[in-house]
Amino acid sequence: MKNIILLVVVLILSSCADNKSERERLNVQVDIDNQEAQVLYALSQLEELSQDSILRLVKSKADYHITAKVDSSDLTAEAYTITLKNKQVIITGGDATGLMYALLDIKEQLITSQKISAKSEAPAMAFRAIKFNLPYDPYRASDLLRSHAELCRDTLFWHDYLDMMAENRFNKLTLWSLHPFNYMVKTDKYPEACRFSDAEMAEWQRFWKALFRMAKERGIETYMINWNIFVPMELSQAHHLSSELRDKNKHLGTGDTSEIVKDYTREVVRATIDTYPNLTGLGITLGEGMGGMTAEQREQWLLDSFIQGARMAKRKIKFIHRVPLSAGKGSGGSTSASVERMTRRTLDTLTCFDGPMNIELKFNWSHGHSTPHLVKVHGGKLSDAYWNPMPDNYYLAWMIRNEDFFVLRWGQTDFIRQHIAENNHPYVNGYYVGSETYIPAVDHFTSLTGASYKYAFERQWLFYKTWGRLLYNPQTPDQVFEEAFECRFPEKGDVLFSAQNKTSKVPLIIASWFNARWDFTLYSEGFLGFNHQEGPSVKLLSISTMIEREPMDPEYMGIKAFVAGGEVAQNGKITPLHLADSVEHFCRQALADVTHLSWDDDVDLRYEISDIKAWANMGLYFSNKLRAAFYFYKYQLTQDKKHHQQAVEWMAKGVDNWSDLVQVTKDVYDPVPVSHLSYRRKDNIFHWALVQEQVEAELEWLKQ
Repeated sequence: MKNIILLVVVLILSSCADNKSERERLNVQVDIDNQEAQVLYALSQLEELSQDSILRLVKSKADYHITAKVDSSDLTAEAYTITLKNKQVIITGGDATGLMYALLDIKEQLITSQKISAKSEAPAMAFRAIKFNLPYDPYRASDLLRSHAELCRDTLFWHDYLDMMAENRFNKLTLWSLHPFNYMVKTDKYPEACRFSDAEMAEWQRFWKALFRMAKERGIETYMINWNIFVPMELSQAHHLSSELRDKNKHLGTGDTSEIVKDYTREVVRATIDTYPNLTGLGITLGEGMGGMTAEQREQWLLDSFIQGARMAKRKIKFIHRVPLSAGKGSGGSTSASVERMTRRTLDTLTCFDGPMNIELKFNWSHGHSTPHLVKVHGGKLSDAYWNPMPDNYYLAWMIRNEDFFVLRWGQTDFIRQHIAENNHPYVNGYYVGSETYIPAVDHFTSLTGASYKYAFERQWLFYKTWGRLLYNPQTPDQVFEEAFECRFPEKGDVLFSAQNKTSKVPLIIASWFNARWDFTLYSEGFLGFNHQEGPSVKLLSISTMIEREPMDPEYMGIKAFVAGGEVAQNGKITPLHLADSVEHFCRQALADVTHLSWDDDVDLRYEISDIKAWANMGLYFSNKLRAAFYFYKYQLTQDKKHHQQAVEWMAKGVDNWSDLVQVTKDVYDPVPVSHLSYRRKDNIFHWALVQEQVEAELEWLKQ
């Protein structure tokens, strides 16, 4: 006899759409004979729709009767349809994950409108990944990253994080560490490499197995990704290996490529695959720890160690190959068409994995939240070697690194839709979204008491919702995100979404103008980075830098090009003055949108409004400073004092904007630790108030 799940949820729901004071009773009957983990998970989410609901099993008299089936002949994986016939709701999924998304969709509809509507959806991107850097053997060691270590071993944290991913339709969790294997296995051949006792290792393994199982239940694949020739200190000491990488900044230098390191790598890769059946795959990045090696030597290292270890395992895994750069010091040098062609030849031979591989490329280097036009990847320009001719054993996915905002909330739907439209090619199957120097676990930012957020990622709920839902379906209307605001803040949803959508353009424009490269060359929300000709130190981005920098966005004209071209737009490009006017317009509009809003005792709402105001004032500072830079450059060329006075006047307005930014943020954010500031600085504490002195000093410099 088949096992039928018969569930009737008597829900006392309050509609987010109209915020009714009178609550209505709604009966929903769910009759599903599917026992797959994703379906059971979604049913558990329906049960939790309301803490005050009365749950009972009945067979009739329901407002909605939901049945479900899988149909892979008409629907692709993760796709679903919802059809209605009177009170009958029939959901069809391309697979169990499609059914899960359908049930989660119904949950969302019931919350927002108290009714179920017909719908049909299919994923535009098959690979929708989160990049999550672990605090265990992290890429950049710091006390800030280590502060997340305990929470990142808490399965309750991961329960909520994975819930968020499923709700927003992310389907890949990629976990990054210099060397995660020492936390996952103790091999019989190299027990001396593991710092943990057998009991401690058993605890670690229980944690990883629980994490991978919970992810699988939510239709989420899991990948462990490491950086190359890094081994535990214990192995280095036991076998007297080269300690260069441990004596310096950990990700720079040359790793030990001796035979024992290759053999150890093979063993831990094999053991990890065999120990964790729910772990979907592994990944490698060719660059770090490979200083001085040629591109061919790097690829051979991968084949001799990592790939061979995967072949030794009892099952096939999926594989992520982060493509290498040219040989160079430290993290890998620059891009090279010849290296890309060589790597392509190797990729074409790798057929030992479970399905097509995924190769990852950083979109616009470490600052993917910039222009949606592909200008560069890590190392520079990209040839067409990876997709010409079209590959048949791998796809490409873009890495959208966020090293530009950690404190302020963000969500810009037009940018994401345009990004997908411009960069979704036959050889592209998705995106990664995440940071290198930020872990969204411990909330170091919320200083006011009374906020509902427990974890850092919950503060950035709109960031995850916009990226995840639009990667699944770029046609998802803005109404979905307005309703999400409305559920949190009744009768304010449309205003908050509109204002946030406007001001979230600010960091995109800042990053597009400053045309940064690796992590510490720009921190958009702090207006900090490497200044032109001032050496590698993180400080306020100067007027001189704004003058000298050629914008990343090909649609923007730089100041020098604008002046040299007679101060007229060329080829339809946006001039510096036009850009300044545009930014000022939408920032003032956003400020006007939220001026009348009162948060009363709602701390969550206060943060939403404060962050919108903060971005708006940052945008006004940028626009006025851009004007000041334009006029100052004209003064440098002509020595016309009128231009100098105009530059001073615009910069003085910018200082006022910065003061307003400080005023908005000072009561809601204490100085907070931000990893970006750890490069050649004594501390990593940030607040806009701490930058005020530099802002005012630049005005005084300009006056003189």
